[in-house]
Amino acid sequence: MSCTVATVIESNRLTMLKTVFTMPGAMAIATPHIFTHVFSLVTSIAGAIVVLFWRVRETRTAVSAKKIILPPLGMATGLSMFAVPIFRVPWIWAGGAFLCGALILAYPLLKTSRLTWDSENGDGGRVMMQRSNIFFGVLVLLAVIRIAARDYFDRVLTVPQTAGLFFLLAFGMILRWRTQMFLEYRRLTARMEHSE
Repeated sequence: MSCTVATVIESNRLTMLKTVFTMPGAMAIATPHIFTHVFSLVTSIAGAIVVLFWRVRETRTAVSAKKIILPPLGMATGLSMFAVPIFRVPWIWAGGAFLCGALILAYPLLKTSRLTWDSENGDGGRVMMQRSNIFFGVLVLLAVIRIAARDYFDRVLTVPQTAGLFFLLAFGMILRWRTQMFLEYRRLTARMEHSE
């Protein structure tokens, strides 16, 4: 049984090398490292679980402007990954991923969470995030969609490119959601200041 090794050069925006093994009577099989795909899937699931617990915890504490603004600002530092060529994707893909997150995936979060004034505590009141009963379900569904899509894209793109696209998708979603939340926070606190 002889096995020949050939190198296939694929071009997308950057040149990637893949090793292709061919056997007599068999089709050419591209062999990306299975470890990379498994690691990508495991970290995606772990990240989704962490975000779910964080979001649920977030609804149990008072909301402040700082708590609304810091997550997207901290996440914006992730844009520095695109300084490394292996993460880069065409501009149209980057824009599409960002807009998909901002216009489509942020919508369920906007519809299932809102800010309310809680005047039951002794210090005059505080702003709380009130989530609907389906908020947790929406977060799980979004995580499943992202993980399923990531599995597909890991087969078409390099793992770093997939990571970059899904970072932009998540960033668009979080940025729109937090911007809307901040505007709602400002309206709510201004209304409460005027009523006092």
